[in-house]
Formats: sequence, structure tokens, C-alpha cells
Amino acid sequence: MFKKSLLGLCLLTLTGAALAFNLTDSKGRKHSLAGYQGKWVLVNFWATWCPPCRQEIPDLIALTKNNPKKLVVIGVAMDYKDPKEVVAFAQSANINYPIVLGDDKVVAQIGQITGLPTTYLYNPQGKMVAYNVGALTRAAVERYMAAKGSAAK
Repeated sequence: MFKKSLLGLCLLTLTGAALAFNLTDSKGRKHSLAGYQGKWVLVNFWATWCPPCRQEIPDLIALTKNNPKKLVVIGVAMDYKDPKEVVAFAQSANINYPIVLGDDKVVAQIGQITGLPTTYLYNPQGKMVAYNVGALTRAAVERYMAAKGSAAK
């Protein structure tokens, strides 16, 4: 129970090697972990029908807007029927970060999903350092990055 409540307040720290990923977003652009060396990378699995996912979108937009030189957000849409619906939703929500149309191959590159939203955070050296199941906030991510700021150097 304590572990579950902790996840709601902050990102859970992980240890272990990061898996490299190569993803293509809905606009055909390529995104790789190696391509973002020197930046924090936040990969967020979400769905258009998921209330907590929709709740955190403004925070993810703000993270992207407020931290363009040190953080990249990549949204991975899951459990969708039509890719056009995902793209239309992203446009209507003013999502300013890349959206990848997720599937089992994408999940295999990033990590396990036990619920939506699920977020993985990589440090500037490309190591997966944290994950969160459930909605997260801009403040929680920024606090985590600030606390681990020496890793960015």
C-alpha cells in the first residue's frame, strides 16, 4: 500500500541499464534514445479514453514548453482503434510533443505497462532512472530532475 501511494506522489527510482529505443512518430519523424543524449527523455504511455491520461496532458505540454533545452517528452498512444483519431485528439488538445502510435513492439523497446498512464524517465546519459504508473504532474517531474540534477552534468 505504501509503495502505491508513493507512486502517486513522485517518480519511483529505478536501477539498471536502459534499453535503447527507436520510434517513429505520427508525422514520420524518428526518435531514438541515442539522439537525445544530453537531455532528459520522458516517455509517456497514454490513451485518448483514459481520464488520468487526459488530466496530465497540460502538465506534459508545460514541461515541454518550459524545458526545451533539457527535456524531451514523447507520448505513446495505446489502445486506439484509428490512428486518425489519435492525431485529431492530439491536435485538439494542443499537444506540443511527438506522438508515437504504440503497439507491442514499442512497449518491448521501452518497458512494461501495468496501467495507463505509464511514464518512463531517462537521464541525460540515456539511463532509465524512474517510472510512474498513474497521472503525474509537471512539478513532480521538475522536482525529480532538480534533485538528480548532478546527473545532467
